[in-house]
Amino acid sequence: MTRQIAIIGDHFMLPEVFEEKLLEACGDLVETRTQKDNWPDEPMANGIESGEMKGLTEYFGTADGVVDFIGDAEVLITHLAPMPRSVFERLPNLKMIAVSRGGPVNIDMEAARAHGVLVVNTPGRNASAVAEFTIGAILTETRKIRVGHEALRSGNWRGDLYRADMTGRELSEMTVGIIGYGNIGTKVVRLLKAFGCKILVNDPYVQLSREDLADGVELVSLDRVLSDSDIVTLHPRVTEETKHIMNADSFAKMKPGALFVNTARGPLCDYDALYEALTEGDLGGAMLETFSIEPVPSDWPLLQLDNVTLTPHIAGASMRTITFAAEQAAEEVRRFLKSAPPRNPC
Repeated sequence: MTRQIAIIGDHFMLPEVFEEKLLEACGDLVETRTQKDNWPDEPMANGIESGEMKGLTEYFGTADGVVDFIGDAEVLITHLAPMPRSVFERLPNLKMIAVSRGGPVNIDMEAARAHGVLVVNTPGRNASAVAEFTIGAILTETRKIRVGHEALRSGNWRGDLYRADMTGRELSEMTVGIIGYGNIGTKVVRLLKAFGCKILVNDPYVQLSREDLADGVELVSLDRVLSDSDIVTLHPRVTEETKHIMNADSFAKMKPGALFVNTARGPLCDYDALYEALTEGDLGGAMLETFSIEPVPSDWPLLQLDNVTLTPHIAGASMRTITFAAEQAAEEVRRFLKSAPPRNPC
């Protein structure tokens, strides 16, 4: 007997790719149906403070729409479909959810447990993409790529960028501080080693590998990362401990002229404090990829500064992120159908 699998994807996490990988892994064990939501062409929602969706973050769609589509399916593979308690109460046949994210932020995990629904995720799905993007962000700032581009596009040939007091610096002469040493932070360090820079890491929950130690990577306090680094880049998860880890006090401890990079999550940074550090303090510049409010307001003060580069939360967007997440989700479903233990239970 075939098992019913519902797949809700979007224009990034393509449902057809999930279906392809699922059929490769499970063959004729499954019967699939797919739905493609309109994200990111339409913005996602945030239900932290609102009614039925309270507690969910970064979701797309409605509870009724999800229930109608899933129907009697036993398994759901999804990226952004909202799964509040009310949905679980209306789907008695649902036994498993594979969410193609680093964390199940669109799922009421307490409700899932109460209804006996296994939830798995795809940790590290975009780790390589974000790590590569972080290196690109650093080079864009340190080698004046963004400054030169903006000037030339406006008709201004910035020959003065060859002046010794204006030109960029090589990573080989700098110290880079990494805050957070998980899937992404470790990959950033691996890439940075090729540039010959000094690398400092802060994460109270890890130990450095023998390879890192042999390569001169140091595990140090947060204060030392801030005070000794020419570049500080964020890579922790958002927790009560890490929320606003970069605040007025943190920015005040950084080297004059240092660069701050956030390709992780907006809530890790107090952006009002960052604005003050960039305009009234000694911080040299910032590269920001994620924000507390997305999309950012058009009149947001940081958009107006000429020492800030901003991108619209695209660091994790790569084709390999899509296929890797689909492969992980398909393997989890295969294991579930074979009554094998999951690899990444939430």
